[in-house]
Formats: sequence, C-alpha cells, structure tokens
Amino acid sequence: MKPISGVNVAALTPRGKQPHGADVGGTLELIDFLCSAGVKGIALMGSTGEFVNFSSEERIRLVYLATKRSRVPVLAGVGHSTLDGALELGREAVAAGAAGLLLMPPYFFRYQQDDLRQFFLDFAAQVGKQVAIYLYNIPFFTTEIECETAVGLLSTGLFAGIKDSSGSFDYFSRLKQITTAHPFTLLVGNDVVFTRARAAGADGVVSGVACAVPELMLGLDAAIQSGNRARVDWLEARLQEFIAWLDRFPTPVGVKAAAAARGLKIGPAAVPLSPSRQKLLAEFQEWFRAWLPEIQRGGPA
Repeated sequence: MKPISGVNVAALTPRGKQPHGADVGGTLELIDFLCSAGVKGIALMGSTGEFVNFSSEERIRLVYLATKRSRVPVLAGVGHSTLDGALELGREAVAAGAAGLLLMPPYFFRYQQDDLRQFFLDFAAQVGKQVAIYLYNIPFFTTEIECETAVGLLSTGLFAGIKDSSGSFDYFSRLKQITTAHPFTLLVGNDVVFTRARAAGADGVVSGVACAVPELMLGLDAAIQSGNRARVDWLEARLQEFIAWLDRFPTPVGVKAAAAARGLKIGPAAVPLSPSRQKLLAEFQEWFRAWLPEIQRGGPA
C-alpha cells in the first residue's frame, strides 16, 4: 500500500507505566480509532509520536505491530542522531511492511547543508528502492532542510516526496513550483498552513491535530476539494482556535490531552508539568469537551 493524497495522521505514542516503555495495547487501539475515522494513512514515530523518548528496539517493535494492525498505509519515522541508527530503523520498517519512511536530518547537533545532502544520499543508496523515502523537514527540532537542498534532493528521483513541517507557505510554494518538472509527493506537516497549501495543490497533510480530531481535518479536506468556501472558512476557524490552545503547551502535550479527553489511552506525560500548566491543561480539556460535539456534528451545512 502507498500513502495517498488527503489526510494522513501524525500519531501519538501512548506511554506505558514502565520507564521508556510504550503502551502497545493503547497504540493498537489508537490505530483502530484512526482507521475507523477514515484517515488515508498513519505516520508513526515522528515528533508528535515523541520518538526520542523510545529505544530503537521499542520503535522497531511498534512499527512492526502497527503495520500488521493498520488498515491504511503506515509511514515509519526513522529519525536518528546517526546514519547507522536511521539505516537500522529504515531496514526494519521495510521488513515490517511500512509503506514509506520519513527521514529527518540527524537531530540535536546542527549540520551544514552539504552534510545533510550527503546524509540523505547515503541513506537512499543503502536502503535502495525497496520503499518510498520522504524527506522530513522540521526546523523547530533539528537542522532545516533549506529549500535549495530539498529541491536538489527531490530532483534526483531518489525520494518519493517531502513532509514539510516548517509552517512556511513560501517554502511550500517554492517546492510546488518544481513538481511539474520533477513530480513528487508534497505533504504539509504543519497544520497552521494546511488549508492554504491544500487549496494551492499540496497532495495532503501529515497532521498532528488529526490524531485528536480526525473529523475536523477530514471535513476540512473534503470542503477544500469540493470548493465549499463557507464550510472551509468555518472549519479553518475551528482549526486555528484549536491550534491556538495547542501552542500554549509543549509539543505534543495539547494533542495528548485532547485525545485523552476523548477516552483514548494515552498514558502519562514524559515530563511533568508545573501546577499552573496543569491547571491550564484542565481548562483546555474542559473547553475541548464542549467544543468537540459541534465538530462531530459537522458544524453548519
């Protein structure tokens, strides 16, 4: 199965009670929930999935189990601080049956653009053409894949596309301009610019918001595709007010709190919040429970 256009989900990773451990049962239930909602694909072990908090062995295990459980294509995040680590995760994901790999620059340390180019080319050469490889640009947490670097890599034909989480519409527009000469899949990775970018020709989104509120992102995508301007405007306003709440917490605390408010098994936070932040989080969950039913009803016709 290949990821297709539309709403793909950046999935959370439910945490278990053991240190560094994932809740496998909770993860599989989350996958069932997302598949039932009608999403087009599920991305595991990205930043929303807090991959840095889990061992390589745990990540490999979860990807394997998820690909067996999911009824939609699975994209596996294979971000690592080293090339060897990314290659190990990539090969295991291919063996598990992942539809594609999301590869970010090596995290924590900063690298020059020519070093990033070599990193991506070496990964592609060693993984080969066994699976679709997507560049994963997320400058909030690691070195940015500058637009010129992304264009050069995508022009090689070695990469299936890019998930751009920069939130820059200018970055999206510059990439969009080269898709005619060098076709590739262009996915929005930051929900802030989803509506504008999707209307301008983005193939789809890998959405963190959709992990908690798939109805919102699926409804918005359908409205964009059908040209229902009034509905797009209403749903876009709901999306931005939800994001405004998320921005008051560390990533991905707000999405986890919303998912938990729906009864999904998310588990404890990786880092405890201060009393004032916990109070704010409780206020957010109260707001969310009152806000969600209108989204589920579909809002105005």
